[in-house]
Amino acid sequence: MTGTAIEVTQPPTSGLVLKRWTVAEYRQLIATSILTPEMPVELINGQIVEMAPQEPAHAATTDEGGDYLEALFAGKAKVRVQLPITLYPDSEPESDWAIVRLDPNRYRDRHPNPADIYLVMEVAASTLARDRQYKAQIYAKAGIPEYWIVNLPKNQVAVYRQPQADQYQSVQIFGAADKVSPIAFPEIEVDLGHLLILV
Repeated sequence: MTGTAIEVTQPPTSGLVLKRWTVAEYRQLIATSILTPEMPVELINGQIVEMAPQEPAHAATTDEGGDYLEALFAGKAKVRVQLPITLYPDSEPESDWAIVRLDPNRYRDRHPNPADIYLVMEVAASTLARDRQYKAQIYAKAGIPEYWIVNLPKNQVAVYRQPQADQYQSVQIFGAADKVSPIAFPEIEVDLGHLLILV
């Protein structure tokens, strides 16, 4: 018996208006267990976005790089690893690393906001397009002075600076052999080979 192939198409979404969530609404979904820890999501520009599963290289880089950064910034800043930062009114991403001000209350009553944040970093492999486009936009829009993307496939680090509106005006690409000082800590040199776990 032969059949006729049926082409299955996805319904168009261009005419649909998506619900935009605020940080307050997003937190309410968490508080009422509509969103649970078993549902890895983050709020990006008003949309609840599923976080990509971590491949071994991403996980190892985040873990080892976090240890390196914590030692480097000890006593000067707090290094938060894959924890939320609040960008009102409509984003609460969980960046791989956020270098933030030391807080006497240890951020027990709130997440860091842009006034607390010196630098955010994302480790990118499968998420590279998202990190370059959406993450860069929300970080620039929030006025975060510096954003780094650790590009695992190319063993490079892209350093974004000078936020204006929703774009960074300066982007520089560095290799694993380079050392870069964050704007807020010119006395600290970050050995990019340690972030790429190549040394």
